[in-house]
Amino acid sequence: MAERAQYEELIRQFSAFGAVKRELGRILPHDCPSGSAAVLTLLGRHGDMRMSKLAELLSVDMSVTSRHAAHLADRGWIDRSPDPSDKRSRILHLTPAGRAQLEALSERTAELLADRLSDWSDDEVAQLTRLMARLRSSFDDCRTTAPRHAPPALAPTTRTPAST
Repeated sequence: MAERAQYEELIRQFSAFGAVKRELGRILPHDCPSGSAAVLTLLGRHGDMRMSKLAELLSVDMSVTSRHAAHLADRGWIDRSPDPSDKRSRILHLTPAGRAQLEALSERTAELLADRLSDWSDDEVAQLTRLMARLRSSFDDCRTTAPRHAPPALAPTTRTPAST
């Protein structure tokens, strides 16, 4: 198991990762905010789905999911059709325009990552991808299951000039 200092450094890196997310957000078109891009990505990856499944995958409330869906439908990027098994529910699916938008988003993101990681080896990019997938899987279903053990409270670390 890693030492406490390693977890504290990991927390600092998570905080700093916000800069990466902000830069990725800046390349999005003005009419496709990050929430909309996430919906397009999930529909592209998983195919047609009910609103409730999308809300679950996004880890957001149904009202937030409905707003994202309305935004995308207004732009013609998705269709919302009645669920044949439950007429009260809607099935979301990408339109051809939505697939084109998703492809454009993917291209922009890939170009930015290729530029920013140009001095990384293929192995380093693959390792980062594997580790991020593993980290994400370690947090799967964290909303529905109890923690394996209570995490220790992370108190601020006192640093001396020699340790910085």
